[in-house]
Amino acid sequence: MSPSSTTLLLLLHLLLLHSATSATTSPPSTTASPPSTTVSPPSTTTTSSTLDPKQVRALQSLYIPTTHDPCTQPSTTCDTATPFRHLLSLRLTNCSDDLSLSTTALSSLSTLTSLTFINCHLPIIHFPTTLSTNLRSLTSINSLQHLSGVFLSRFPNLTDLTISGDNIKASGIHIITSNMKSLTTITLSGANLTGVIPKHWNPKLTHMDFSSNKLNGTIPTSLTLLDSLKLLNLSSNQLTGEIPSSFGDLISLQNLSLSSNSLSGSIPGSISGLSRLTHLDLSSNQFNGTIPRSISEMKGLKYLNLEKNNFHGVMPFNTSFIKSLVVFKINGNENLCYNHSSVLKKLKLGIAACDKHGLPILPPPAADEPSSSVDDMTSGDYDDDGGSDKKKDGGDHGPNKVVLGVAIGLSAVVFLIIFLVILSKCGGRCCCCC
Repeated sequence: MSPSSTTLLLLLHLLLLHSATSATTSPPSTTASPPSTTVSPPSTTTTSSTLDPKQVRALQSLYIPTTHDPCTQPSTTCDTATPFRHLLSLRLTNCSDDLSLSTTALSSLSTLTSLTFINCHLPIIHFPTTLSTNLRSLTSINSLQHLSGVFLSRFPNLTDLTISGDNIKASGIHIITSNMKSLTTITLSGANLTGVIPKHWNPKLTHMDFSSNKLNGTIPTSLTLLDSLKLLNLSSNQLTGEIPSSFGDLISLQNLSLSSNSLSGSIPGSISGLSRLTHLDLSSNQFNGTIPRSISEMKGLKYLNLEKNNFHGVMPFNTSFIKSLVVFKINGNENLCYNHSSVLKKLKLGIAACDKHGLPILPPPAADEPSSSVDDMTSGDYDDDGGSDKKKDGGDHGPNKVVLGVAIGLSAVVFLIIFLVILSKCGGRCCCCC
């Protein structure tokens, strides 16, 4: 066999070998796709699961439509259990006047972990123990009536409790919260609560709002141990005493409102250590002393309200800091003044400028302002338009000229009468002799 024939046979053999290899490797690529399509059926069977029939009936009794899957409605969330799903959260808003809670419905809803009432004026009823134990979040805003501290204390596993605008009959907050060891957020606002603020809380508490109640006593120093606390609102109560000096330990605090109380003393310097604070409201109290200059170093601060207190001295803020704030209120502090060299007059802060001694410069009395208190009492609210015109024409000098003219006229008449009497008594000649 010639060399050229041998080469040709070798090339033909290699070509046949390549074709056989390609034929044996191509099938796996066509059989690899089915596993990816077999994964989807379990998820479709889970989502197609229907809600527990008992819970459907419970929703119907609460006038919640069930013609479509209740688990797809904004007011509910459900688990993914099979063959029936179960409610995890339920929100009732703007309820019908015909709506009433029933023990049967609440028993069927024992899987709930979150229950919210907003603008639903409902009298409370006994909650089944299973539901009370399972709930982690309970909210009532202008809703549940005849609430009591004892009723609320039966939810020991709550992490979030919000009651706003609903009166709570209780001798103090501790009646409500003493058994709630897992609370992370609590709002009891406008609930007509009395007593003092409890000292002991879950160290993981992040939100505390007791605004618009009738709480008294002082701010417990133990609150400064809550280093996870982000919001503290104790406004519109009857609290007294001073801000604890250790307030700077609340390193996570972002919002602090103590307004409309009877708190006194000075602002502790440690408050400037709250680097995350964006909202500070100490207005309408009896705070005194000077305002810490270090507050101006709080770069994240956007809302600062110090109005209606008894602060004195020089306000330590300049124009740059004031303009960095969204809201700034300082008026109502009569003994406080600002340095006119560092604050623009056009800001209109509601306080006077300082003199060289750091005291407020009192505005001079107006030129046409009456000097005596008597004049003040006979002007102002009691003046009519005529009175205003008289002041324009010469003020109080008009009536004096009239009186003077009348007096001169009367004097002339009296003199004339006397002259005539004398003339009648003397005869013509006698009078001439006289």
